[in-house]
Amino acid sequence: MTGTATGTAQGDAPLLDVRDLRVDYDVAGAAGWRRRALTVVKGISFTIAPGETYGLVGESGSGKSTTGRAILRLADVSGGTILVDGQDVATLGRRTPLAYRRDVQAVYQDPAASLNPRHRAGRALTETLARHGLGDRDERRRRAAEAFEQVGLTTEHLTRYPSQMSGGQLQRVAIARALVLGPRLVVCDEAVSALDLSTQAQILSLLTDLQSASGVSYLFITHDLGVVRHVAHRVGVLRGGELVEQGETRQVLDHPRHEYTRSLLAASPASHPEGREERRAERAARRAVTARAATAGATTAQEAA
Repeated sequence: MTGTATGTAQGDAPLLDVRDLRVDYDVAGAAGWRRRALTVVKGISFTIAPGETYGLVGESGSGKSTTGRAILRLADVSGGTILVDGQDVATLGRRTPLAYRRDVQAVYQDPAASLNPRHRAGRALTETLARHGLGDRDERRRRAAEAFEQVGLTTEHLTRYPSQMSGGQLQRVAIARALVLGPRLVVCDEAVSALDLSTQAQILSLLTDLQSASGVSYLFITHDLGVVRHVAHRVGVLRGGELVEQGETRQVLDHPRHEYTRSLLAASPASHPEGREERRAERAARRAVTARAATAGATTAQEAA
């Protein structure tokens, strides 16, 4: 991926439509015995179109990850609606249907935490397919190998243990596991924040390429405005559970209207309009790293052949 993400057709019906979402948590009071409701997400609304990346940014504790958890049905919704392809997820009952799990997947910050260190990497995909009743054993192995190839891994990686893989490779495994089911929406919660810059560039390029090939939508949750500028078509800025500003990424980051957005930009010089030359240099460096990685991969493939 090179440059800044460009917009998608906004005339499309939204794949995800979040309306007045509120999420409350019960917390212990000062005395320890009286409980009270703490509102973490305070009536936010946004949409994501098919094939679009929506960035959700804010400081720690702003409600970003809680919003993602609500969409994934891992946090209870206290008010408002979450519509996926027109269906309110609240109507799905207490147990999340497998069909919804196939349509809405997640990639988290620490992929190793969700991989069994005693299992080979390929098993994470074949077990996911088996859980959803997709294919026989041979078909699941074939699909796992294809998914690994799509994310830049080889069949050799299928038999490696997590301890034998780098952080970037583990994140590729996590992405392959999310996409092997053919989801329509993937929630990426700080998916690249634990990676070094060169690996970040490769993973962001991979996600964009996969989006172009499959039409998948992303909710990209991050505190890094530079990452948002690089991948998101539109962005929403969360502060204390409230969505203070949203719009096309370039418009929001180059011409912020809200004081809080301006303060985030001031704390992140590489994302500020005045840092365009620095961003150009950084993007050029990332493109060079990606090109070198591609060349090295091609050379390795030729040697293996």
